[in-house]
Amino acid sequence: MALADDLRAAVRDHLADRPGASWQECARELGLAGLMVPERYGGAGCGPLEMAAVAEELGRVLSPHPFLQSAVMAVAALRECEAGDELAALAEGGTSATVVLPGDGDLRLDGDLLTGEVPYALAGDLVLAYVDGLLVTAEPAERETYVTMDESRPLRRLRFERTPARRLGGGSWARVRDLGITALAAEQAGGAARCLEMAVEHAGRRHQFGRPIGSFQAIKHKLADVLLLVESARSAALGAAADVGEVSAAIAGSYCTEAYLTAAGENIQVHGGIGITWEHPAHRYFKRATSDAQLFGPPQAHRARLGVHVFGD
Repeated sequence: MALADDLRAAVRDHLADRPGASWQECARELGLAGLMVPERYGGAGCGPLEMAAVAEELGRVLSPHPFLQSAVMAVAALRECEAGDELAALAEGGTSATVVLPGDGDLRLDGDLLTGEVPYALAGDLVLAYVDGLLVTAEPAERETYVTMDESRPLRRLRFERTPARRLGGGSWARVRDLGITALAAEQAGGAARCLEMAVEHAGRRHQFGRPIGSFQAIKHKLADVLLLVESARSAALGAAADVGEVSAAIAGSYCTEAYLTAAGENIQVHGGIGITWEHPAHRYFKRATSDAQLFGPPQAHRARLGVHVFGD
């Protein structure tokens, strides 16, 4: 965990000093783009624990960087295929990638031609898609960027019309999905922790009836409940990173999603009137928590997958 802790501190300091740093700058100065790329392809060769530490810090500041889809999911997919050229390109940080999982869209592969549409995909320069058990890459005929509630996580519609596709190989798309859920859970834990910090800071500053509102029992109980959620969410996220698999990812995906939604909502409640204004950042965390809750399916979907392992078919 020493390396993960060092990474966490380095990323937090860098984001505090340079909040507007581009993805290319983060790739060059921190090596985030190539964090999980094998060393032989120019990356750092780190694992899920280090990935979770970085994701947690990015979640704290609502980073718009494509770490989740590019540095985690795309790298995992390309590693399965030993796609060295693509991995080296991602490690440099000059390009990003996104992954289309089975079920994310209606895609058909006719020979080496890809046709179909992906209604919602995370933004990325290189598009990787699982079709008929294969990982392929193709340049969409059309990319439409949505105007979304959560502007910090761009979504696009991708359309392919008999587009030439290059086959990269097979591999386990389920592991790519579970790594994505694990990274998202760490982001959610980081965002929830920041919501709690903001609420505690406000409860100590805001006075009512001559006392800080944090001294009132109702606020104390509210903050204590959120603290329990935040610590449990972090444990679930780290547990999933320590043992990436469908069960641990489903647990983290379910718990961290609901913990973040609750923490973001309670942060607004503690702030009162100022918490619902456009100028205060509380609404941005609530929007991110809400959009995250749909990214890999809602908590109920994670629990349904977990239920198969617990109760059987």
